[in-house]
Amino acid sequence: MILVWISPKSWAPKWNSPWLLCNKLWPTLKPTKMSVIRDIENSVYRINTAQGSGTGFYSLADQIIVTNYHVVAGCMAVSVEGTDKQRYKAQVVYANPGKDIAFLKAENLPNPAQSVVTNHQNETISRDKVLVLGYPYGMPFTVTEGIVSNPNQLIDGSNFIQTDAAINPGNSGGPVINEKGELVGMATSKFTEADNMGFAIPMETLREELEIVGDLSDGFTLGCPSCGGLIAEKTEYCPNCGNDINENWFEAHPLSDFSIQVETAIAKLGIAPELARSGRERWFFHQGSAEIRMFVYDNNYLFATSPLNELPRKNLAEVYEYILTADTGAHRLAISDNQIFLSYRVHISDLYSDNKDTVLEGLAQLATKADDLDDHFVNAYGAKMTVYSK
Repeated sequence: MILVWISPKSWAPKWNSPWLLCNKLWPTLKPTKMSVIRDIENSVYRINTAQGSGTGFYSLADQIIVTNYHVVAGCMAVSVEGTDKQRYKAQVVYANPGKDIAFLKAENLPNPAQSVVTNHQNETISRDKVLVLGYPYGMPFTVTEGIVSNPNQLIDGSNFIQTDAAINPGNSGGPVINEKGELVGMATSKFTEADNMGFAIPMETLREELEIVGDLSDGFTLGCPSCGGLIAEKTEYCPNCGNDINENWFEAHPLSDFSIQVETAIAKLGIAPELARSGRERWFFHQGSAEIRMFVYDNNYLFATSPLNELPRKNLAEVYEYILTADTGAHRLAISDNQIFLSYRVHISDLYSDNKDTVLEGLAQLATKADDLDDHFVNAYGAKMTVYSK
């Protein structure tokens, strides 16, 4: 068996996949559980980075977002996204790679009315029922249910909570709670060759780290993986215990030149690139009501597309005629899976040619055209916006 960290996850299912798996679980949950989940689901966020995505949760008691270090490793700025699809830029303010814990502070993020309860003293025991909240595979908010199989499973010298609740890539950093909404642990890993074996960092370990929130500086602080001492400046060794420190922990991984080129186009729209990143060389964001997706296709092409509208039941002939005859320049209207798309495809080499500026302008123009066209199809033909629209 191989123990793997379950996120970040840099890909998602096909667009027509049944993403809302949690809907199948809701009818099986008792009313009290459903009430608890509804109260706190707005405090659980998808963490989007240039490496992939994971989950994080807000602690009202500490005024901080908690997640796994491996979700944000190599990043200093990420975005957090709630169930309302709004994204907020967040800074990584603390990381302890040894305990796989990180804290984020988000700019302009409204405080949720409620969050998971972290300041409780309840002890977790075997067969306790637990709920895992998060965004597996980059899907919308999802809930899975199970029991605690072992509250003190020893792995590589550290204790973890073992549960049979489904934990999948993208769940990393998500809260594992009991039926009262009290935090039991934080989802972190699973065995790849075994069923129903997920693991969470125990509440006791999280509590030790939350105690230092008040001691953090305005910038980035590293927790020494050996002694836990706080280190505010880049160094090769811990000034407290002398343990070797990886200087890369203080820096963000550099972006590829290709990513920098794409983000130049995104910046033309007035959007901070951190708010668009959704995985390795993937960017998903909204321009007005339209969702814009940019990603590498077939290893050779940069593909930008936007799902505009669902096909209407009436006026189909007029819609088809418009799609076939409308002058959209370098962009193309098409129909796929009963939805209208606006797309733009270029060979990656074009970003390094004399046509680079034209390509970057084409990427930016796709977003603005999509925001206009989805309204046009609503007003002119009665088409509905897609489920991806804002």
